[in-house]
Amino acid sequence: MTRQLLLIATLITGLMAPVPTLAMEDAEAVNISGRQRMLTQRMMKNYLLIGAGIQADKAQRQLDEAVALFEEQLLELRDYSPTDAISRQLDTVEALWLPLRLRMISEPSKTGSSTLMKDNLTLLKACDDVVKAIESYSGIDSARLVNLSGRQRTLSQKIAKVYVARAWKVRADDLNEEYEQAINLFDDSLAELEGYPNNTQELHDALQRVRNQWDFSRTGFELEDSGRYVPTVISVTTDSILAKMDEITGQYQRLMQNQTASR
Repeated sequence: MTRQLLLIATLITGLMAPVPTLAMEDAEAVNISGRQRMLTQRMMKNYLLIGAGIQADKAQRQLDEAVALFEEQLLELRDYSPTDAISRQLDTVEALWLPLRLRMISEPSKTGSSTLMKDNLTLLKACDDVVKAIESYSGIDSARLVNLSGRQRTLSQKIAKVYVARAWKVRADDLNEEYEQAINLFDDSLAELEGYPNNTQELHDALQRVRNQWDFSRTGFELEDSGRYVPTVISVTTDSILAKMDEITGQYQRLMQNQTASR
């Protein structure tokens, strides 16, 4: 309980402190709103890791950081919001987030995890709606690349989340379907990004590194067929993919900014 109170106090202090910021551009907003999607899955993954007793100290730090960053970025997006419709979508995100964050930083419970995972997916959907709305508002074709590459970050954490849930034997509806859909979508999206004709050599090389890491991760997924789980390995490899995709998303963000400036 002491840790929960400390984290909440830190969040409140951060909200009260005036921080001067430059106006957020559309490209940055697509990236940041996309990162919110990822954080929903990263929080849930680390909650499960703590509950399963797998690298619990590291998972606790990542969970606290994710909660604080989600809170911070939600305020940034509210300041940016260019339309009433997007503001209403952010209202929905906030209404889902406020009660969920307290449950997310509570002591993990295997029996309560299935309900929490379901509510977490509802928050993910609301965050995804915000990304799509900002992409559409921007009117720039390359916004899709920022959205798509940013979604790969989300999928890396979503796959790891489901993997840990299965390793911990959490009872939840449609886990297998969610797992397969996330893996297939990551595959398809990576291929689409690799096929973008205007990729720079830097992007090509970065995507190849992701491809190599992804192929290695898939060998770990296949161990499940023999009843063997390697959650630590999967957590490490998917975090590596997350870091690489975050850099790639930043590169596509800069591409979108350049296209916006040239209009």
